[in-house]
Amino acid sequence: MTAVDTETTADVAVVGAGPAGLYAAYCAGFRGLSSVVVDALPEPGGQIAALYPEKRIHDVSGHVAVRGRQLVDNLVAQVAPFDPHYLLGRVAVSLKPDEGGGWAVGLESGGRVRAGAVVIAAGLGRSVPRTLPCLQPYVGRGVAHHVPRLDGHRDRDVVIVGGGDSAVDWSIALAPIARSVTVVHRRSAFRAHEHSVKQMYAAGVRVLTDARVTGCYGAKNLEEVRVQTDGEELTLPVQALVAALGFITNLGPIAAWGLQMEHHRIVVDRAMRTNLPRVYAVGDICTYEDRVPLISVGFGEAATAANHVAVELRPGSRLAPEHSTDRDTTLPS
Repeated sequence: MTAVDTETTADVAVVGAGPAGLYAAYCAGFRGLSSVVVDALPEPGGQIAALYPEKRIHDVSGHVAVRGRQLVDNLVAQVAPFDPHYLLGRVAVSLKPDEGGGWAVGLESGGRVRAGAVVIAAGLGRSVPRTLPCLQPYVGRGVAHHVPRLDGHRDRDVVIVGGGDSAVDWSIALAPIARSVTVVHRRSAFRAHEHSVKQMYAAGVRVLTDARVTGCYGAKNLEEVRVQTDGEELTLPVQALVAALGFITNLGPIAAWGLQMEHHRIVVDRAMRTNLPRVYAVGDICTYEDRVPLISVGFGEAATAANHVAVELRPGSRLAPEHSTDRDTTLPS
């Protein structure tokens, strides 16, 4: 969304472009604050964009059900009038005090973000997809770790490796679109929800259990895979392989920022403040007594943090924002 910047300045630096981070940028904008949104992923959406963009989400306020990608698109459209500066595909690696009581967020690829306050909304932290050695040479050439757009697999032979919710959900979603869908799982039982597994079989997906991929072949792009199952080796044609093997997550550089931690989460108070001045944490990366890990809870935390930031950066401001209905002429309908 933006070119690589040497230095960017804003009122608020939001680390993480998932739902909580995007909503924090919106709430900051609503209070007249500029924001920079930094995320290691190449597109906004966080875990939703990476893991289940086509899955229907049922626990977001105001939606009976909403697909992950639609929710992300709506959040991006909601914050757009406030023109946040996106630094995507950029990893925040350091946090150092800056002049005037603000902070400088250093980026792995060079450059930094200077801001009066920081809102950390990094979800579960840095995620590295699990993979298989034979798949690695074909990443980006037929092998992917998620399905950003279902229609991109129309009339393709798709192989999905994995046995969790993502693998099963994608197989169900792709069954009416792809030419063929085969799920390869190394165990006999699936970790996915039982109802979803039944849907997968009912959708006509070919399922190979107690099986493993032993080889990948193709001159340039992936063309076929070998699968060992029940003492025999199968050769499957494939133009797209989804390695839904899960992710290894950790806090990455954030763990060294001097924040008070508890069970690999950032401790916050009722205002979402951390132990560092003008640094807040929201969403799944934060912790407090009896927190419930829901997207809707993250939205409330983002609003709380952004409004406290407004008071800190502009002393004398009211904590409670004006009613959004009073802004009908300036915000999109």
